[in-house]
This record gives sequence, structure tokens and C-alpha cells, in this order.
Amino acid sequence: MSEKIIPGVLTFTEPAGSRVPVIFDSPHSGIQYPDDFAYTVDEEILRMGEDTYIEELYAAAPKLGASFLQAHFPRSYIDPNRTIMDIDQEILSEPWPGEVTPSIKTESGIGLIWRVARPGHPIYERKLSAAEVQARIDTYHKPYHDTLMAAVGETKKQFGAVWHINCHSMPGVSDERSPEGPGVVRADFCLGDRDGTTCSPEFTALVAEQLRAMGYKTVLNDPFKGVELVRMTGAPDQGQHSLQIEINR
Repeated sequence: MSEKIIPGVLTFTEPAGSRVPVIFDSPHSGIQYPDDFAYTVDEEILRMGEDTYIEELYAAAPKLGASFLQAHFPRSYIDPNRTIMDIDQEILSEPWPGEVTPSIKTESGIGLIWRVARPGHPIYERKLSAAEVQARIDTYHKPYHDTLMAAVGETKKQFGAVWHINCHSMPGVSDERSPEGPGVVRADFCLGDRDGTTCSPEFTALVAEQLRAMGYKTVLNDPFKGVELVRMTGAPDQGQHSLQIEINR
């Protein structure tokens, strides 16, 4: 196996020997906290947002012929599963100089740069400068996206099609900021293909059937449909299939 490593940012592992046209990525399991994070919330609360151990659950992918990308930085520092336009103006000490398109995630304080940690604790006691946010984009967010999209392009060129699996975990019970409201006990697995727009229905059905055959309760697009990484990767009409998998913690 060969590895591309950017210390503190990411590791991309390619299989040795025979390959399959599949790429796994874990964007939210990073636990290497940058020195300039300067958060003031309790670390145990901040770490509740991590998809801890997801990178270990999928670590065998390269041995089976698939590629595997994992982030080392925490999503609360900058979230690679958000667009760079998903800027939270409330966290800035000055106007953002570029285009801003906040999402419903931003409204909840968990946009590109998190303002709060679940269940609503402020992360900072200060405002961030535009330069700080841009540095996080350039140093962490952009390399992750560039590495993933390069792998997608190279795999599709080799095989004519590519299947991308976006790997996450979810709390077992929803809270007050969850899409379905608080107190809902979740299934074992939630598969997200943005209502059939990022992946062929046949592949989504295949994964669901396999999980159900193993005894797991599996649902589709409820409550999680997939966010930026499956949106930007998935183009089934062009042979690019992207599926998010959420595992109940």
C-alpha cells in the first residue's frame, strides 16, 4: 500500500495490488487539535462532535482494493463536509470578503467553522478574523477536498466509473437540534444519497440489503441525506456514485 500523508491534516491510503473502483473517506474522525484552535469550551463537550473510531472501522478498505482518505483535524475546527461559502458571520470580527451562502447547519452554529458545540455550548470567547478562517480553509479544508476529488477523477479514468462511500457515525438518540426533533431513537444505519441524486438507486439498495441481511435496522435519507462531500462527488449520470453511511454509535 502507498500513503500520502499531510501531517495533522490527512492520510490517503491507496491499495497495493488489485484495485476496485471504490473510495472511502472519513472526514469527521480527526482528533489532532491544531495549536491555534484556542477553544474555551470543555474538551469533553467539544469531542462529542467527533465520529470517533470511524477511521478504525474502515481501515481495512485498502486491503480489499479500495482507497481510503481520513482527516486528522477535528470537524469543530473546520468541517470538510461543508462548502467554503458556508460562513457563519456571527463568528467573525469583520465582514467576510468573499461570497457567503449560509446553510441550515450555519443557523445551528455548525457551519464551516463551528460556533457552538452540542448541545449549544459556545466554543470561543472571542471573534475570529477573516484571515484566520482563510488559513484554515487553505491548510485543512482545501487539501482534503483536492485529495478526494483527485482520487475520484483518477479512479473514474481507470475504471470508467467510481463509487465513493462517505463514512460517519450518529448519536443513538436525536437532540433538540436534530432534523427529526429531540428524543427519537435512531436506526442502526442511515444511508444518504440526497434522495437518489448522488448515487444509483441500485447501489444504495444493494448496501441496504446487505446491512439488513446482517440484522441491522437500516433506513434511507432519514434523518441524514448527505451534505457537501456526497453532493460535490455524486453524479450518477456521469458514472460517479456517492453514498453516505451513518452508523449508530
